[in-house]
Amino acid sequence: EAEKAQLFEDMQSKTQEIVTGVVLRQNTKSGALVLQVGNNEFILPKDEQIPGEEYGVGDHVKVYVVDVLSSERGPRIMLSRTHPGFVKRMFELEVPEIFDGTVEIKAISREAGERKKIAVWSKDENVDAVGACIGPKGTRVSAIVEALGGEQIAVIKWSEHPEELIAADLSPAEVVSV
Repeated sequence: EAEKAQLFEDMQSKTQEIVTGVVLRQNTKSGALVLQVGNNEFILPKDEQIPGEEYGVGDHVKVYVVDVLSSERGPRIMLSRTHPGFVKRMFELEVPEIFDGTVEIKAISREAGERKKIAVWSKDENVDAVGACIGPKGTRVSAIVEALGGEQIAVIKWSEHPEELIAADLSPAEVVSV
């Protein structure tokens, strides 16, 4: 009971954070991965994995801790690589302006394994929010693309007006009307 309580407390502090696990094995029937995070084993279900990604025993995998629930059989830790919060945390790790709050992620739309669109906004008018996320010569965004297995990322400027947001999303196409 004490071990379960300690595990619950440890993982509760990591809720909505990224942790790195080592693949111990893969269930051939369900496709779920068994990961070792610290001294504990956790399951990453197939539907929470990015489609098309292959993992081998010993691979290091970054996962997002969606939630930690207490149940009769002990803590239930929900891990994901498809959750939009995973992308948000990846950007926070890679882009210092997001981490310090200068640039804010307003919306994320994601088709895991395919593409994602992220709308950003800056409180400081002297900071280019899109440019900060992309980085010099695309270095920041390319590091995230690589970590997500080549998933396409479109970074657009946030607007309160849906018409402007849609036009920015369809760029470089010339929008006639919305």
